[in-house]
Amino acid sequence: MKPTGLIHAVAFSGVLAAAQSNGSAPSEVPYYGRSPPVYPSPIGNGSSNAGWAAAYRHARALVSQLTIEEKANITRGWTGTCVGNSGEVSRIGIPALCFADAPDGIRGQEFVSAFPAGIHVAATFDKALLYKYGKALGDEYHGKGINVALGPAAGPLGRVARGGRNWEGLSSDPYLAGVGMGAITRGIQDAGVIATAKHWLLNEQEYRRRISDLGEAISSNVDDRALHELYVWPFMNSLKEGAASVMCSYQRANHSYGCQNSKLLNGILKTELGFEGFVVSDWQGQMSGVASANAGLDLVMPDAGFWGDKLVEAVNNGSVTEDRLSDMVTRILASYHFLHQEHAFPAPAVHSNLQKAYPVDVQDDHASLIRQIGAAGTVLVKNVNGTLPLKNPKYLSIYGYDATVKAIPWQNPSRYGGGYEVNFGWETFNGTLITGGGSGGSTPPYVVSPFQAIQERISKNKGILRWDFYSENPYPPYVNSEACLVFINAYASESFDRLSLTDEFSDNLVQNVAANCSNTVVVIHSAGIRTVDAWIEHPNVTAVLFAGLPGQESGHSLVDVLWGEINPSGKLPYTVARQESDYGTHLNSSASDDFFPDSDFTEGLYIDYRYFDAQNITPRYEFGYGLSYTTFSFADLTVGLTVDAETSEYPDPSIPIVQGGHPSLWENIAVAKVSVTNTGDVEGAEVAQLYIGVPGEDTPVRQLRGFSRVFLSPGQTRSAVFELTRRDLSVWDVEAQQWRLRRGTYTVWVGSSSRNLSLQGSIEI
Repeated sequence: MKPTGLIHAVAFSGVLAAAQSNGSAPSEVPYYGRSPPVYPSPIGNGSSNAGWAAAYRHARALVSQLTIEEKANITRGWTGTCVGNSGEVSRIGIPALCFADAPDGIRGQEFVSAFPAGIHVAATFDKALLYKYGKALGDEYHGKGINVALGPAAGPLGRVARGGRNWEGLSSDPYLAGVGMGAITRGIQDAGVIATAKHWLLNEQEYRRRISDLGEAISSNVDDRALHELYVWPFMNSLKEGAASVMCSYQRANHSYGCQNSKLLNGILKTELGFEGFVVSDWQGQMSGVASANAGLDLVMPDAGFWGDKLVEAVNNGSVTEDRLSDMVTRILASYHFLHQEHAFPAPAVHSNLQKAYPVDVQDDHASLIRQIGAAGTVLVKNVNGTLPLKNPKYLSIYGYDATVKAIPWQNPSRYGGGYEVNFGWETFNGTLITGGGSGGSTPPYVVSPFQAIQERISKNKGILRWDFYSENPYPPYVNSEACLVFINAYASESFDRLSLTDEFSDNLVQNVAANCSNTVVVIHSAGIRTVDAWIEHPNVTAVLFAGLPGQESGHSLVDVLWGEINPSGKLPYTVARQESDYGTHLNSSASDDFFPDSDFTEGLYIDYRYFDAQNITPRYEFGYGLSYTTFSFADLTVGLTVDAETSEYPDPSIPIVQGGHPSLWENIAVAKVSVTNTGDVEGAEVAQLYIGVPGEDTPVRQLRGFSRVFLSPGQTRSAVFELTRRDLSVWDVEAQQWRLRRGTYTVWVGSSSRNLSLQGSIEI
């Protein structure tokens, strides 16, 4: 059995150190102004499109009828059956809004689905599946009467390789994360549910993310260019698709707490990006009353926090203007009307597991989609001499703690709905890993383990299975075994960062099985990066699958790939190094014990593959890497500006900002096209990837700016087309405070991964 242990735990105490309570805490004055102040908070106007305009008309008509006390009531959370509930004003029909986790399924409820995690669906590199994923999530939230879904997540982006919540996000690449954020947001809101883009912003580690006995929360200190080109970037896609809510984060950013950071909320989100919706605090994330209100926070959760009666008092004494309070409420109600939730939206069907309630089943046929995404996001990284797919085997040996379900499925049934709880006691996971831990974890109605699904296949073939789920050094495998399948995992959770990207028990298990089995297949369920160099070059390790966090249909999606019914086409959404030290300062979270701890993002733009490229470090498996049971070739790259491309250095300042930023940032100004051919003998899909090199010595070697998953029969050729927007080719100009289209030659590469780019072209601007 895999040993358990506490991993880099973070203190949850909301009480400062004794030094603070007796008045001897260090002064915060030296840190003032490092995050530029931006006031006043912009008044939402609904000018982005007709939908927002109509929503604002409805909202303003209601707000005009409210007293100050009623307005303040709407801006505070209340305890109820939902994770959070906003205040209501029943006399004019304003309902409480129901908020619920998580980005990969409704947490703690019955008759809901456990979808793959964000990092898994991103590994599909499939825009259509990303949308279907969001739509199915939205349908389940809507069916349960949940107004606001607390997802999708683009923060953390994945700056820290051992980050505890990287799996909740979509990728350490902002372009891939952005495409995913946009598609999932659109899917959720097409179902009539408010999507909440989170965590805004720079929430890149768990250690000291909150105030604790050690002092204040960590401060993520980042320069303005990296802020925009990496961390703001994926949120822009979500806003462009209409995200009606944004959640501010716990930690400080440039020494100002996320939910009272006027630069991030008033300046970037509501002014530069034209956000029309409301900003909600992370739970207990509000750190002040007047300051947070004036900085742009609109709704506090899960209770009144520093508001409630105190907000009424602040308005009455002039510390907060009534216009600011009215804007908070208008934004909340406009979001409600923007999604047309006033029209027969279901009553909340969210209940404690300790209550006997009439069940509302919202699962539909989502298990089929979960199975499809599970297979599509599985990444084949090694396959010697066609080991996979398995050839209708008669004899298999199964090893490892990850092959079967947990012996005890939960520890806290009242919180997790009596379901398959992952994160009890912050322990390393024993049992198959389908999701990560913490508030982002899903609650499955059942779990199809790899062993269960393999048994189903073997029994149909009247074959034989031998297994050992416990031992680190199992007895030599059954002599007739055609393959030995070893199942290991890498767990991660909210509230702590990972101790390692590997573990000794699992590595020993693989090595011990491989020592006695000439055809060892390793399957890794991982909540993020998992290094493999302890055994990857062992001659008896013939195939390796990164199976991610696939959700409730885990076993079925895996055997679809193992047996070859689905040809793997997943690609790594991060870089797997040869050794952990290759990540350099990006390996661990900042572990400062200072009262005012700092995490300085001195690397700027260079994280993940951008860092490996800049430092000329050869990874074990690069970003975008993934094999197939067939082979592909690329040819005939053409690239150039569109006929009517507007390529001025900066966007036209006379054009009004709308939600998502300046409209011209989203205009296509260039197009690339390439032919992709299946040169093998089985059908499959290849992800054609386009990277650009922006002119100038201060830019990454290459950056992902397009991808297309192309399905091909043997011998078939199809075109992949990449439309490049002004933003795709721009850099953030810190002095001009605008996106700048540089003059010069832009290199364009196309291929199957960030380091396998067989075609090259250029664009001249």
